[in-house]
Amino acid sequence: MALSMRQKAGWGLADMGINVFVVVKQLLVLSFLTQYLAVPVVWAGALTTGILIFDMITDPAVGYLSDRTRSRFGRRVPWMVAGAVVLAGGMVGIFAAPDGSASADLAWVGGFFVVATVGFTMVAIPYGAMAGEMTQDPRERSQMTGWRMAFASLGILVGGAAIPALAGSVGFFQAMLVFAPVTVVAVWGSVGLTAGAPKIVTPAEGSFVALARLVLANGAFMRLVLIYGLMTLGIAVLTAAVPFAAVYLVLDPGTSVFSQAATGLPMASLMFAAFVVGSILSQAVWVWLSARLGKVRALVSGLIFYICVLCLVYVVLPSEVLGLVCGVFLLVGAANGAYQQIPWAIYPDLMDVTRRATGEAIEGAFSAIWLFGQKAANAIGPLILSLVLGAFGWLEASGGEVVAQSPDAVWALLAAATLLPAGLLALSILALVWIYRPAERALLPTRG
Repeated sequence: MALSMRQKAGWGLADMGINVFVVVKQLLVLSFLTQYLAVPVVWAGALTTGILIFDMITDPAVGYLSDRTRSRFGRRVPWMVAGAVVLAGGMVGIFAAPDGSASADLAWVGGFFVVATVGFTMVAIPYGAMAGEMTQDPRERSQMTGWRMAFASLGILVGGAAIPALAGSVGFFQAMLVFAPVTVVAVWGSVGLTAGAPKIVTPAEGSFVALARLVLANGAFMRLVLIYGLMTLGIAVLTAAVPFAAVYLVLDPGTSVFSQAATGLPMASLMFAAFVVGSILSQAVWVWLSARLGKVRALVSGLIFYICVLCLVYVVLPSEVLGLVCGVFLLVGAANGAYQQIPWAIYPDLMDVTRRATGEAIEGAFSAIWLFGQKAANAIGPLILSLVLGAFGWLEASGGEVVAQSPDAVWALLAAATLLPAGLLALSILALVWIYRPAERALLPTRG
């Protein structure tokens, strides 16, 4: 049975809420601890890293449990409905920390960060598994993923632009009270809109170890996980560099120095907005190319385009022309659309192979391993950026002051935001062609 447009778009809607938290945890939590609660950066970094490790450990457990859930609503819905509430509550709690000692504030934020992370996993793992249950048509999956990434871009806009902009005037707690409910509305709305879509009700029967072995035995899938992790690493470095780029690579008109501190936050929001618009506008193009060229060829084409855009950014920045800055980030968003969309449309096709061969419907286990690689890359990306900047003498700031950096340090920022991700994407292309593609053809010989 073909899915309706409502069901395809409805599935994508949930990712808007998911990505609000993704951006919040990657961009705002560390800054909130160090700049607003006066928590030493080493403590704050240790906390966020530890919670990230905890997050990665919970993924396989939730994937396994959701595969084995028995409910008249299906295996995924109960997890998503409850998880959305837990996630929203945890997000609000993070930024409601009382004005106490650094250790007390660290414990408060850490506790609610764990709560939000658990809620995020309860939503994200079953949600990713739904793509393998709703349809086995590769074209429908590409269309679903196009809707998903369009809504994900809106979530990125909320987390990366709207929340910081509102927080600048009313504070992070009040801003989170406004925007945290977006996660619940998006996830619950998705559940309602997809209620009539096909689903697998019968739970998986194997043990945790047995189901994990089935996933690991799918060689093409495991190769794709590693390659997608490599792509994500490049994008994570780029994302971590954006707040710095907004201050140090967008020049004041008529000067040769970085933009004033007061414009840094709005500039970052503006750059995120341009990025999101480009991503949304590109989704239909990547769906069309996937149908026209095949998903792997379309992905390779998108990554080549991404590399070209990053090289353009390297040439253009630093710049004092606001329109030019927004234009290049519009192109970055359009290129990022391929990375966002196409791999997520490929991996459910590989889940089908294991289901047909073994009879086990373990989409939750596949979704857990898929997100495990992505989360690991997102953890390493900011660390790489900090090491690069530190090697070139980047100066720390205190009290919100913007410190003048040496030309070498500014160049290191520019290179880390452009040339380094471009190199990682180039390695991903080689891996797709020489490592992943042969394994995929062995499993799916009819693919062109």
